[in-house]
Amino acid sequence: MSTPKVLQIGPLTERFQHNLAARYDVTALWQQPDPQTFLSQHGPQFELLATSARFGCSAEQLAALPNLKAICSFGVGYDSIAVDAARDRGIAVSTTPDVLNDCVADLAMGLMIDTSRRLAASERFLRAGGWLKGNFPLARRVSGKRLGIVGLGRIGQAVVKRASGFDMEVRYHNRSPLKDSPHGYEAHLLDLARWADFLVLTCVGGASTHHIVNAEVLAALGPTGILINVARGSVVDEQALVTALQEGTLGGAGLDVFEAEPKVPEALLKLDNVMLLPHVGSATEETRLQMEELVLANLQAFVERGELLTPL
Repeated sequence: MSTPKVLQIGPLTERFQHNLAARYDVTALWQQPDPQTFLSQHGPQFELLATSARFGCSAEQLAALPNLKAICSFGVGYDSIAVDAARDRGIAVSTTPDVLNDCVADLAMGLMIDTSRRLAASERFLRAGGWLKGNFPLARRVSGKRLGIVGLGRIGQAVVKRASGFDMEVRYHNRSPLKDSPHGYEAHLLDLARWADFLVLTCVGGASTHHIVNAEVLAALGPTGILINVARGSVVDEQALVTALQEGTLGGAGLDVFEAEPKVPEALLKLDNVMLLPHVGSATEETRLQMEELVLANLQAFVERGELLTPL
């Protein structure tokens, strides 16, 4: 029996690529001089595709892979994958859910603490010699505050679990209320923003959530409110966010994701009321290993049984 051919869209870790190559006949698309020309000439060879939330699989790429049967992606986001086109052709798609919930939720909690207590800003103050001239300005506490979650899925619920240790009251906004949820449901995002001290984004990316956090929502969150985004950069109108932070109509923000990653707006880099991270929500040794193993397990399950372990 021949070794299955796998097309890999973009690079992951050396460990993953070594393990993938040990099991399959792998072609690295990013290493081809002209990837689209390569696909037009060799696309029919591939039945399996490995990718990530960062690199995805576009409709144009998918069209050049007429015999593709499964897409196995590293990460939980799938807005970079032409999912509708894949479904129309009966192509199975998997992601790596659950294994990263804790790390992303940990990071969201860390961003809430940092932006409210201004940890990074106070450290910069100390390093610059500011403490020798006077005390750092007072910050705001986290405990007992009102937490609004946009997208109360697996990660959102993990954030809520952590927030319970801070005695935070929780409300959430989804497309529809969750059955048996003990938390208050807000049908309108504006109402949630008006109520919340922290607005934490853990929703999916894509067209359905593009710029749902706009200037009006930021104004509703207000000059003492804090926005935390561990979802997708596309969920927030970045220019409106910059304006709100510059003008003080929003209290602060903690961002792990951006609209044009890895590019971050220069205006954000100059602000002291925002914490900026390079999309490290799942970036721990333990979680990344589990994610890699789940991609490999999905590929193996599909080769052996024609089904995925964690399909969309």
